[in-house]
Amino acid sequence: MKIKKDDNVVVITGKDRGKTGKVLQVLPRAEKVVVQALNMRTLHRRPRRQGEKGQTLSKESPLAASNVMLVCGKCARPTRVGYRVDESGKKSRICKRCGTIA
Repeated sequence: MKIKKDDNVVVITGKDRGKTGKVLQVLPRAEKVVVQALNMRTLHRRPRRQGEKGQTLSKESPLAASNVMLVCGKCARPTRVGYRVDESGKKSRICKRCGTIA
């Protein structure tokens, strides 16, 4: 998976299209990512003790990784991700638009 935790991404399809956020969690087996403050779901929590009130909570839910694009740190535009192996054998991600390390 080309998207990692703490990357900035933009949503390219769905109800949150065009919004950007930081990746909080990556779920590689499910091919999903959790993005901060995007794809919010409402959870209804029952009261735990007598006399306590129930709550409605908002929580981020996973998005398909194919529905987000990495935002390049240098050119600040959504981009595809490529890989480059340097002479020491280290593999690094690069921006397909400007060619810098993403």
